[in-house]
Amino acid sequence: MSLILAIDASTKGCSVAIFDQGELVTSAELFSDRSSSGMLTTLVSQTAGFANITLHDLDAIAVAKGPGSYTGLRIAVSTAKGLCFGLDKPLLSYNTLEAMTHQLVGVNDLLCPMLDARRMEVYCALYEGDTKQEVTETQALIIDGQAFEETLKEHKILFFGEGALKCKPVLEGNPNAVFTEEVIHPSARFAGKIIHKRFVARDFEDLAAFEPFYLKEFMVAKPKQIKKA
Repeated sequence: MSLILAIDASTKGCSVAIFDQGELVTSAELFSDRSSSGMLTTLVSQTAGFANITLHDLDAIAVAKGPGSYTGLRIAVSTAKGLCFGLDKPLLSYNTLEAMTHQLVGVNDLLCPMLDARRMEVYCALYEGDTKQEVTETQALIIDGQAFEETLKEHKILFFGEGALKCKPVLEGNPNAVFTEEVIHPSARFAGKIIHKRFVARDFEDLAAFEPFYLKEFMVAKPKQIKKA
């Protein structure tokens, strides 16, 4: 048996889901600015109530490790680690982009989930559409006319996620570049198969050492100097 709580706050908003043997039991999610900091623990409690369980009944806690929003990832990982310490449960983690691919079924083209990394940069990776196996590692990529040029010569790529919105005007001129009509956001609801597999393999994280997968260093803007009169 594997009763696992999954948490995702990789981008705007947050989501929580409970899985039994990799199958979704129940979930809750919010997609509003800064909802992760104020509502994540509330969603965890509500989701456990919906599933008619207590948090002590869980076998593990899982968290989307990134890439994504620095603040959201920090809050999600801190919450997951706190639950693990308090409940004495193991911690699992999964790649945000990999879980996004499980929102698309029946697609044989290459999949490219994209998260906004500001300006014309995105966090992205390529996955096989049918198997969801990773083709290229997660990276921060600046999108220009040469992005994915070689791959698009031989393969169709389905681009999706909030980061794909700003890439569409640059890439849509290529007939092998395809875009979803709706924006697909990261959600804990689609992590079930990934985390169940890792639970069975006992691929747990070191609670003390585990950190989010930020991919890029957090950049703090320097305060503007006030000119003296």
